[in-house]
Amino acid sequence: MTSTEDNTIDLVVTSPPYPMIEMWDEIMAKQNPEITDNLESNPEMAFELMHRELDKVWKECFRVLKVGGFLCVNIGDATRTINDNFTLYNNHSRISKACIEIGFVGLPNIIWRKQTNVPNKFMGSGMLPCGAYVTLEHEWILIFRKGSKREYKKADAKLNRMKSSFFWEERNVWFSDVWEIKGTKQKIQKKTSRERSAAYPFEVPYRLINMFSQKGDTVMDPFLGTGTTTQAAMLLGRNSCGYEIDPNFETIIRESIDSLKLDSCNNLIKQRFDAHKEFIVSRRASGRDIKHYNNKLNCEVMTNQEKEIELNYLESILLDQETGKYVVTYEDHSDLNELPFKDTFFKVAR
Repeated sequence: MTSTEDNTIDLVVTSPPYPMIEMWDEIMAKQNPEITDNLESNPEMAFELMHRELDKVWKECFRVLKVGGFLCVNIGDATRTINDNFTLYNNHSRISKACIEIGFVGLPNIIWRKQTNVPNKFMGSGMLPCGAYVTLEHEWILIFRKGSKREYKKADAKLNRMKSSFFWEERNVWFSDVWEIKGTKQKIQKKTSRERSAAYPFEVPYRLINMFSQKGDTVMDPFLGTGTTTQAAMLLGRNSCGYEIDPNFETIIRESIDSLKLDSCNNLIKQRFDAHKEFIVSRRASGRDIKHYNNKLNCEVMTNQEKEIELNYLESILLDQETGKYVVTYEDHSDLNELPFKDTFFKVAR
């Protein structure tokens, strides 16, 4: 991550390889061969060595983040049987400990309850006592801040913060400490069918970017994977960058972004606006008052902080062939009741 300068990133959203999950053994061992040497003979040491590799990334995140910037880490704990010994490996607590020692401020975490459709999910002795194990059906979203809270001293900074606000009813869901998200919810349509088996669903970075950044901020993902974080940032008017150690994913990331449909992106924006309108109708039907109005969206809102919210449709996604970077343009003022595009893919800037 040496190509990223100090204090230049506003938000890090990522999901690293999960230590002690077998599918990640090989990539972890490539960073430190001692991991393989210890897996069978001393699994606790292998667990620690894996996390020491991740610690290097958390230190870099601390370096590149601005004061007041956030680090959000999606991680799952691991269970594994080695030498007939079934053990829980607490990835979330090990990462929390490391980040606090680095200097991050720990904030309330989110438990992501993953809905499981597997009919036979029992571990251990099945129906027999004293040998059955609890099934892990949740992951963690760990939230840290670098230093003190972000300050807004200038009028334009305060206004941009207001434009980036979320709706009252969204806050009630997003800032709960328990999320229930299906793996396919709000997934942007792509032509490629190749998916990383450990990638988080689109809604996870979508929520976190809304919650902990504002329009024009820069979001980074040091474990970029298939580029889900970048896609969410593009939709929400944020800049983004990322790193991926596996060179096989470069093509997948490119294809994932290249195959974005503008109408799919804009449909997600419209769905968000439509959901808010439905909430307003429901609240009115229940006889409760709504005291504020957003003139830009031409709709009622619950609080004064929502009166400047702007939702902008995407106009284009351009690939600059000289720099290799993608450039997204947005409508200045969108009529959210009408989708502006149909089946329009990205374009290449000549």
